Amino acid sequence: MKITFLGAARTVTGSCYLLEHNNSRFLVDCGLFQGSKVLKERNYQDFPFNVTDIDFVLLTHAHIDHSGLLPKLYRCGYQNPIYATSATVALAAVMLPDSGHIQEMEIERKNRKRTRAGKPLLESIYTAQDAIDMQPLFREQNYGQAFEPAEGIKVVFRDAGHILGSAMIELYYTEQGQTKKILFTGDLGRYDQAITEDPETITEADFMLIESTYGNRIHGVDAEDEMPHFAQVINSTFAKGGNVVIPAFAVDRTQDILMMIHAMTDEGKIGPCTVYVDSPLAVKATEIFAEHPEYYDKFTSELYHKEGKPPFILDNLVFARTMDESLHINAIKSNAIIISASGMADAGRIKHHLKHNLWRPECSVLFFGYQAEGTLGRRLLDGEKRVTIHGEEIDVKADIVNMEGFSAHADKEEMLSWLDRFQSMPQQIFVVHGEEESALSFAETLHEKYGVETTVPQMGDMVELSAEKVVITGNKDFAQQVMYENILVDINTVVQKLAMTQDIENLIRARDFLKRLC
Repeated sequence: MKITFLGAARTVTGSCYLLEHNNSRFLVDCGLFQGSKVLKERNYQDFPFNVTDIDFVLLTHAHIDHSGLLPKLYRCGYQNPIYATSATVALAAVMLPDSGHIQEMEIERKNRKRTRAGKPLLESIYTAQDAIDMQPLFREQNYGQAFEPAEGIKVVFRDAGHILGSAMIELYYTEQGQTKKILFTGDLGRYDQAITEDPETITEADFMLIESTYGNRIHGVDAEDEMPHFAQVINSTFAKGGNVVIPAFAVDRTQDILMMIHAMTDEGKIGPCTVYVDSPLAVKATEIFAEHPEYYDKFTSELYHKEGKPPFILDNLVFARTMDESLHINAIKSNAIIISASGMADAGRIKHHLKHNLWRPECSVLFFGYQAEGTLGRRLLDGEKRVTIHGEEIDVKADIVNMEGFSAHADKEEMLSWLDRFQSMPQQIFVVHGEEESALSFAETLHEKYGVETTVPQMGDMVELSAEKVVITGNKDFAQQVMYENILVDINTVVQKLAMTQDIENLIRARDFLKRLC
């Protein structure tokens, strides 16, 4: 068995692994790269494999950093099955067309500028229609149900507890009369979080690919611990006459936040207010969550049966479906909670709401999830005082608040707690889906705690698995590309910091050097 790491290698986005076994070639995930401009550029590059040679795809969950390049795969000629849980299939049916629509809008906006400048026009990676047309390729699978997508390959999806329908993948393969098991954790969820079940216990595997988003960090608090802080921010913002703006991932995070607002209102911790969900995707995702109570945990199920509706459907909830309804929200100056996508504030309607509220000191902006390097969300959390949104410079005067307790990713201690349940540790663990510092730190922790061999792959690395040894082969072309990308990221970071300090002379020098390098 060979595995080539084509994404989520020393970064948290673009999850994609190419596996080769006997006569089969298949992918685990096919995600979009998000974050810095340098990372996003990878989305426009050709796939480093022949698309028509791929026999099937195994999809861990619907988040765009895991599923977002599937329509591009289809556009390039892929026509074979994509296996996922039923909830993942339902969510992908709305998330992928939304992703295509956002890309079309962004390209349209960029092309207006390029037309005025006499530059060649750009083409979107894929369209909303591409994402719609590929839906028949999905094949629904239940948790715990074994299936055989190819000869010598058996797959079982296990509940990862991350979002509705998220899965770990147990992959069994047979070579030379021996059966081995690779475990892909996908994104590992937290214990006792709202709506979803806890991550399922796994007791053994021969090899493992484990995420490391929070591999060197501890959340410190959970969602329930954050409730007083959340209520305090809402109450103080409304007292000042402002709005609370929440960039939120449309899937899972929006529904978690709505449940928390429901609880705070019932307990009298916040007063009556109108809650706007301004994201067609979040609206559709919330409806899908409401249609799949079979995935709820015990607590959410009890509330569902007690109230006769899901606890994230509020009496004071307004769904903004159309652009006119979205624009209407911009006219509201106070006592509104505005939840909009994207969660990293990098695209979508949230940018309009930030544009109208960031400059107002009476407003608050709350972040409830991981913010990748280079995103607008990360820059705001890092303290930037002036940002550019849709070509306009905006002073940051609103309160910027980080609510880490709401992360759907297990932190370092939670992942170790999950691993402690193993009765037989893997022969080798590959640490993926984490920024370099986090992944390296977590790999070192795993090696010290469990005595297991750990590897943090680079983009393009290929490993060959056998009972006797693991052979790792680097890819020089990928290594050079990653080195070049890292240089660009470092220079961009310097440029941003110089811009914050208004060191004009050195800023001009740095930008000139960056242009020459590009």
